[in-house]
Amino acid sequence: MRLITSLAVVTGLVAAPFGAHAASLRTDWEKYKVTRAFNHLSADGQRAMADILNAKQILDGGQTDAAIPALYDATKRLTAAGKANSKFIAAENSLQPAPQHPAANGHVVGTTPVAWVPVGGEVIGSETLAPEKKTAISTANTQLKAGNTQQAAQTLQVVAEDADFIMAITPLDQTLGAVNRATVFTEARHPKEASAALQQIIDNLVFVSEDFAETAVPDQGQKQAPAKK
Repeated sequence: MRLITSLAVVTGLVAAPFGAHAASLRTDWEKYKVTRAFNHLSADGQRAMADILNAKQILDGGQTDAAIPALYDATKRLTAAGKANSKFIAAENSLQPAPQHPAANGHVVGTTPVAWVPVGGEVIGSETLAPEKKTAISTANTQLKAGNTQQAAQTLQVVAEDADFIMAITPLDQTLGAVNRATVFTEARHPKEASAALQQIIDNLVFVSEDFAETAVPDQGQKQAPAKK
């Protein structure tokens, strides 16, 4: 950008219009980056994580029968996510964890390559952002939790470069195993044990930076659809 600015001065171009154009290009690029970042998410993975959180909330209320459909759906969607090209293989110690979400206490970092599935994302802005941008980030995060990535990307157009995107990924086989254990406990009417199994999934989530997502996680575009109920 400095080189182009220098050329503009040399050739007698008006600096102000060029500056406005450069700012516009940067804004467009940041919007593109937001959309690209969201495209790394797995639709089935997002829905599976929502099922897991829903089931845990029900189990924490002491109910079991009501949690079973969500657990079945989580298994089905995790299986679908594992067959899609949204997953990637890596050892946990090779990941680049986002500092905003450190690992849970007692978490042991794995050294063996395993399959990971992107199951969620979060947009983070600085405390100095204008109120309307903070509101946009809050709305976008709500939309992301609901799996509405396209709406979230549109909401964040007013934020552009003033926010960072981090992605939650989960180890596929380990997560499937935990859901299966939770299902067995739930069917046996042991809500506390079932909830504890699901808590292990939450504790084992790894949050990675947008830069890592760009280099390691496949871009899904708009081709992937959630698994049908």
